[in-house]
Amino acid sequence: RFFVNFPSAKQYFSQFKNMEDPLEMERSLQLRKHARRVMGAINTVVENLNDSEKVSSVLALVGKAHALKHKVEPIYFKKLTGVMLEVIAEEYANDFTPEAHGAWTKMRTLIYTHVTAAYKEVGWAQYPTATL
Repeated sequence: RFFVNFPSAKQYFSQFKNMEDPLEMERSLQLRKHARRVMGAINTVVENLNDSEKVSSVLALVGKAHALKHKVEPIYFKKLTGVMLEVIAEEYANDFTPEAHGAWTKMRTLIYTHVTAAYKEVGWAQYPTATL
């Protein structure tokens, strides 16, 4: 859904940047592998919410890699976590209480705040500071 809603994000993925068919993207092994890494990082953050140093470390690594190696605009983290929140709310509609929504909204903010801090730390200069 992320790539359907934000097709410009595909530019950062040489393996599937030219895929237009959502079903083809869904079947892409490279895309599935990346999705597992993303969800693994989020799982690590959730499992370590009581360890702020671990959370900061994981998200700093993600931010620095995406800033320096992949050159991804940081706004895509806000877009991705927004799509994730939509999907979770839809898939778990019966269990997605206002409290759960609030918790996931806080998680979204936590991720974006730490990742963009890493961008700033490495001197992200490809785009104006306003995108951070």
